[in-house]
Amino acid sequence: MTERELIVMDKSQIIAIYDQDQRKEIEFADMQREVAAHIVRHIDTSGNREGMITYSALNEANAEDVIREQVSYFESIRQNFEWKLYDYDQPSDLKQRLGSYGFVVEEAEAIMVLDLENAPEMLWQPVNHAIARITDPEKLSHVLAVEKEVWDEDFSWLGDYLGEALRRFPEQMSVYVAYVDGQPASAAWTYFPKHSQFASLWGGSTVTGFRKQGLYTALLAVRTQEARARQVRFLTVDASPMSRPILEKFRFEMIAYSYPCKWKHRSES
Repeated sequence: MTERELIVMDKSQIIAIYDQDQRKEIEFADMQREVAAHIVRHIDTSGNREGMITYSALNEANAEDVIREQVSYFESIRQNFEWKLYDYDQPSDLKQRLGSYGFVVEEAEAIMVLDLENAPEMLWQPVNHAIARITDPEKLSHVLAVEKEVWDEDFSWLGDYLGEALRRFPEQMSVYVAYVDGQPASAAWTYFPKHSQFASLWGGSTVTGFRKQGLYTALLAVRTQEARARQVRFLTVDASPMSRPILEKFRFEMIAYSYPCKWKHRSES
């Protein structure tokens, strides 16, 4: 679609737009997009990420050959990659085929989409919490502090990724931190691909002691309002089972399950 529709769409229409926009045509500023026979793949050029296959059009006759070709390609450039599989992709046993070939099939993620024409009124209200947009890569420490406190993991990779994004394509990445009494309490960010009707939401983590204070909703509202100001039509989230019911309260609709199928190149196996 080239023009922004002003009517609320049904699920099948949203899936069709999502496939075209987020799978076939999406571009990442730190990746090289390549359209090959039957697939669309992205090659990491930053050194901070892995490659990705975002779209495939396979059938019973060609699936095994295409899987083998893509593994061979990424092996040749010594790059790990993710085959992002959707539950409606063909053939119907593609997930099993990838697993049998040696891909690690991770837990399902619910692909959630909010049509901003149908967003609840609460997301358009003024935000009264203390929220700051982080534009200086040197100030990402507050984001990493929140993520480490919530998940108890090393998030240095996230600092590298977000820092590189803010330096190289700041117009495509918006990073926010919510504060309580001056302390970083919650963090989230939004990626705005070029030429896209979608913005993808990430993060949304809140430190345990600061939950149930409306910080998640406040960060969601700030990002929703920014998306509308930037004339984006849809928000999308790859949601965990924990996040899905929360997002549904804000009228996000699940359009599919997605399975990250990971391939680690053999020298790292």
